Amino acid sequence: MQASESKDGVRLDKWLWVARFFKTRSLAAEEIGKGRVSANGQVAKASRDVRPGDTLAFRQGNAARTVVVLGVSAHRGPATVAQALYRETAESVAAREAAAQAHRLSPEPASAIEAGRPTKKDRRQLADWNRWSASVDSD
Repeated sequence: MQASESKDGVRLDKWLWVARFFKTRSLAAEEIGKGRVSANGQVAKASRDVRPGDTLAFRQGNAARTVVVLGVSAHRGPATVAQALYRETAESVAAREAAAQAHRLSPEPASAIEAGRPTKKDRRQLADWNRWSASVDSD
C-alpha cells in the first residue's frame, strides 16, 4: 500500500483513522463533532477534505498534537505507511515530551494515602474498642 496523493483529498475523520491517530473512524468523528479538531486554525467538520499541506491540531489522549499532512490515503494500512502521511511539528513534539516528563516526575496519588482500608485485624481491634467503650458509657 502506498500513500497516494490525490487532488480530491479525503474526509478528515477517515484520514485521522487511516493515519492511525484514532482506533476507529467513529472515534475520530466523535472528537471532530465535539470541536476538538482544527484544520488550518479553524474548527473542522468530519466531512472536510484533507489535502497535503494542511495543518491539523487535535488531542490524542492527554497529548495535544499538531501535524502537517504530507499525503492522503483512503485505505488504512500498516503503521509505517500511516507515519508517512504526516509530519508532527517540532513544537508539538517538544510539548508532548514536556508533558510526559512532568507526568513521570509527578507524585503517585496512592503514595499520599498513609493508611488504606483497615485489615481484618484492624477491624477486630476497632470492634473490641467499640464494644468495651460502649460498656463503660452504659454504666
